[in-house]
Amino acid sequence: MHALARPSLKQLSVLFLSFLCLSTLAQSPAPKLAEPKPGDPVSDGIDHITLGQSVFPLNGPYKFSIGDSPLDPATRQPLWAEPGFDDSHWENVDLTPPEGSFDPVYGLSDFVPGWTAKGHPGYSGYAWYRIRVKVEGLAGRKLALAGSSNVDDGFQIFANGNLLGSFGDFSTSHPIVYNSQPTLFPMPPSADSTQVLAFRLWMEPSTLNYNADAGGFHTAPLLGQAGAVSASYQVRWLEQIRSYALDIVQASLFFLLAVLAISLSIFDRSDKVYYWIAAVYAITAAGLGVQAVGSLGQSISTFTYNLLMDVLFIPLILAVWVMVWWVWFQLKRPTRLPKAVVLLTLLYMAGNLLGEEIVFGLVPHPVAVKFHLLSAAVRLAFLALLVLIVVLGVRKHGREGWVALPAVLMLGVSRFQHELDVLHIKRSWFPFGIQVNLGIVAQLLLVFALFVLLLRRMFVSLRLQREQALDIKQAAEVQQVILPESRTVYPSLLIETEYRAARQVGGDFFQIIPHPADGSDKTGSTLIVAGDVTGKGLQAGMTVALLIGAIRSTAELNSDPLIVLEALNRRLIGRESSQATCLALSIAADGSCTLANAGHLPPYLNGKPLDMEGALPLGMIDGAEFSVMHFNLADDDKLVMVSDGILEATNEKGELFGFDRVAELLRNNGAVKALADAAQLFGQEDDISLVAVTRTVGV
Repeated sequence: MHALARPSLKQLSVLFLSFLCLSTLAQSPAPKLAEPKPGDPVSDGIDHITLGQSVFPLNGPYKFSIGDSPLDPATRQPLWAEPGFDDSHWENVDLTPPEGSFDPVYGLSDFVPGWTAKGHPGYSGYAWYRIRVKVEGLAGRKLALAGSSNVDDGFQIFANGNLLGSFGDFSTSHPIVYNSQPTLFPMPPSADSTQVLAFRLWMEPSTLNYNADAGGFHTAPLLGQAGAVSASYQVRWLEQIRSYALDIVQASLFFLLAVLAISLSIFDRSDKVYYWIAAVYAITAAGLGVQAVGSLGQSISTFTYNLLMDVLFIPLILAVWVMVWWVWFQLKRPTRLPKAVVLLTLLYMAGNLLGEEIVFGLVPHPVAVKFHLLSAAVRLAFLALLVLIVVLGVRKHGREGWVALPAVLMLGVSRFQHELDVLHIKRSWFPFGIQVNLGIVAQLLLVFALFVLLLRRMFVSLRLQREQALDIKQAAEVQQVILPESRTVYPSLLIETEYRAARQVGGDFFQIIPHPADGSDKTGSTLIVAGDVTGKGLQAGMTVALLIGAIRSTAELNSDPLIVLEALNRRLIGRESSQATCLALSIAADGSCTLANAGHLPPYLNGKPLDMEGALPLGMIDGAEFSVMHFNLADDDKLVMVSDGILEATNEKGELFGFDRVAELLRNNGAVKALADAAQLFGQEDDISLVAVTRTVGV
């Protein structure tokens, strides 16, 4: 027979509200019933009520012994469970709790220290409690037994030698146990009012590391009428839920914070601190979730719980917090700190796994003690690292480091909760019955510190964004100033231009520079340079400004197109990610043209692209050779230079604007504005620029 099923969440919610109401009513003085005086007649028209104790705590005294019972050779049942077993030589143990006592770790009421505080320090394994009870005046009424709601770690109950039930799985040589939870067992009917209850307990060796007063029962079992015991069982479950309510709230909070941190990383992928923050919040949420599930159900055994919490989550959380502050303060030294964190994390995991004897019998106990000391040393090293990082952060950033210091110190101290328990230093508080310990305080302080720092970073980022927006706006204004007018008439030439930047600042450029030969515009030449810088935005705009300055300074000395391209190539060599395609065209007064190309699209002459050799873009290699061709512009000939932003315009179906549409519009004598409008409406992806030159002799 096993413990009865735990109440559902809906039932627990109703019970919780009922419990609050009953607690409020209990604070009001109850009316006293008049006790009958001797000699009063019974048939006086008054119902005479005698109240008895429907629930009785089995405080003892118990007979207690460490070790395990031998088995009866015939029945294969434990001899120590038999009602006739002589336990007179066993120790006496009383489970009567001091008034107002509670568990210093979990806050559960009526706490009694375990066997390690009663003459058996350092002992783990099996132990037995035996008690004789006599129940009178309850003929025909069903009885029930509520097991201890705070026990290390699992137990079996025998009534007059018969197994009544268990908390944990005792079918294997090493019992599988769970975190303490309320249990309820119906008592079988018995002709004899006197019963011997025997409790066989098992405590994991690792439990010694979590409670200075570990071992056996910490609250007394309850015996009584089934309905009353069941009600007490429900109240104990409500107390258990209330104790771990903050874990559920925290797990939800940290999960949302992890999602928020990931969301922030999307907006600023260059800042890796958001990934570290998301990682530490996600691991913390997982740890708190495991803690809540392990304490409110039997889906996670104590072994699995300790393995996940102490060997995985706690070391990882501490390590990732170190990296959060390391990345936050943008520290570069000591350079080997990340590797040191990895090493300390592995040592911390090994120290907890072996030092806490989570895997029973894996190492001898004396060796486990040494690994426990190793774990403590690693925790001190982590604390030293955290303090070092914050000190370096204070030196580098000032106030940011001081904001983080209290939370970091609290986090480090919270890693020594067991040592504080051994010294009986209070590290848990229970406002309104909800557990608040150093670990919770440390986590909340860290969240608060990061919130303050993120808020400060957001304001700094907004200020920088405003400054950058102003810089971009000014750069766009400057770019418009240095570009020629959209329509310019020179002797024998009509030049039209269109420019549509994909962003505020574009990477396309063109310049028109007339060169009189002898002081008369009629016999001079005109230099037209058009190009496209790789990339978009402010960086491309800065490269454009560099190239325009180089074009004008070179053209003052020599306006030969090839010389101009070679000069521009030298300016871009050695500048990372600074390449550009470019056309340089010189048109003499008689219409003869010299065209040099550096990887740019060939221009269209009267709607047809010129047959021109390709060449490398500017900035690729030093001393690059560029293609050069000569041709003549006749009267009314129209030469159009286009950037690849027109050809690469893409519609919603993924179709490119392409060469055919450009050629068709140009053959129909389309104006450059119409061509630019068509490409932009089709789906602009890149900067769009056009330069159209029409020879107009006699105008």
